[in-house]
Amino acid sequence: MSAPKPDQMITEKLDHTADTPLLLATIHNSTEIVREILNIYPQAVEHVDKEGHNILHLAILHRRYEIIDMVEEMEYPLTRLRGRVDKNYNTLLHMVGLKVDDLKEDIKHPAQELKEDQRLYKRVEKICTTIDESTRNADQKTPYEVFSETNDNIRYKAKEWMSENAKNCSLVAVLIATVAFTSAYTVPGGPSRTGHPVLKDKPMFLLFTLADAISLSTALTSVIVFLNILTSPFQFSDFASNLFEKQLTALILLIISVAMMMVAFAATLILTISNRGTWSDMTLYTVSFFPVLVFVYFMVSDYLNIVVSFYRGLKKMVEKVVLSIYDAWEYKPKPTYPVDGTVTFSSIPPV
Repeated sequence: MSAPKPDQMITEKLDHTADTPLLLATIHNSTEIVREILNIYPQAVEHVDKEGHNILHLAILHRRYEIIDMVEEMEYPLTRLRGRVDKNYNTLLHMVGLKVDDLKEDIKHPAQELKEDQRLYKRVEKICTTIDESTRNADQKTPYEVFSETNDNIRYKAKEWMSENAKNCSLVAVLIATVAFTSAYTVPGGPSRTGHPVLKDKPMFLLFTLADAISLSTALTSVIVFLNILTSPFQFSDFASNLFEKQLTALILLIISVAMMMVAFAATLILTISNRGTWSDMTLYTVSFFPVLVFVYFMVSDYLNIVVSFYRGLKKMVEKVVLSIYDAWEYKPKPTYPVDGTVTFSSIPPV
């Protein structure tokens, strides 16, 4: 068996050590390890893998948002990594349009996935140089062409999902609005000779009136929002703006409308059937409000992740605003020519 040549040994060694600890930590989203490596050895940002991907290439490709945040805060790594390309001449913007297979396991709504990719593209666009926007890779494609081709299928799925969802939900909202509008003119107990409701002095009647009014107004508002979604052209820019938030708002309004309709139904049962008996009233309350509790439980469990993600995003935004205000308040301009505490004057020799 012949001994390997020196060039072959060097190549095998380079291939074996291509994925450095920094790059492996970036791929596996080990933020603390990446931070510690860059603090101790900032020159590690020059490391690349076999394909020529640096830490920012991999962070964008694998959607490691915390590592992207960390690199943006560090001036030296960001300056060194701007404008870098891999072996296929892919810039940082090209990496936004590319996705790895492990991201497919993260199940999201198509509209939400497309919105996150759009925001990431705009974010990376601010980091890159101006020439990176028109740079073509080995396939002669610009970053936006790669992004459009990759996400065109997702855009079609998002359009179908949002259109079908808006049609079904708008139909339900119209039915709820019809029932709520009819209930407003057929109040429990009926009207008196003067035209006023007979049971208007009871507390449950006030609850019925408020629940019915809220149900009607929220149902009609959700119909308007759903119609606005259906008339949208569903371009990439629409998903980047507030199309997903519109649907989320309309769904929340529809949920409130259904819940208030159930509350109005429960108040009507109590007003018409209650006989002022302790056990019978408790049983009636339980039976009347049981559908409301079941509905709220299932709706909250389904949309809790969306609400939590929205709350986390809002919290991060508030923290950034507070920190920027604090930095501006505590800012002290540094002197151009700093002077230490001791000043010495040299003696002037006599002429």
